[in-house]
Amino acid sequence: MSDHGRNILGQRGEDLAAAYLLGAGYRIVERNYRNHYGEIDIIAFSLVQKTKTLVFVEVKARKNALFSHPSEAVTRKKQLQISKVALGYLEQNNLTEIAARFDVVAIILPDNGPPQIELIQNAFDLSVGF
Repeated sequence: MSDHGRNILGQRGEDLAAAYLLGAGYRIVERNYRNHYGEIDIIAFSLVQKTKTLVFVEVKARKNALFSHPSEAVTRKKQLQISKVALGYLEQNNLTEIAARFDVVAIILPDNGPPQIELIQNAFDLSVGF
């Protein structure tokens, strides 16, 4: 698949993930947040719990799961990078005292058929790699 095709697939996946999260009781604060450590696809508040929780969401979309499930692309190295970006976001926005977690939205977008969307809450924790 070309870079352009991957970009289109990734954007479609992020759009589907955002719509899914809204329907699941999240309020999206940022999309494609970047700092010098990297990027986080979606930052949202989960409003379905008693305490407001800030959620950093990594979205992985694939056309199929022949070689691996999309969530398997969130490796330890990727988790460490996301954690660093999240810490930077929390510090920049004076949110270091708020509850936070990391979710992954794994999406399979087959050519023939509806998308398969899986939300993995608490997919990994902030202390990974520290």
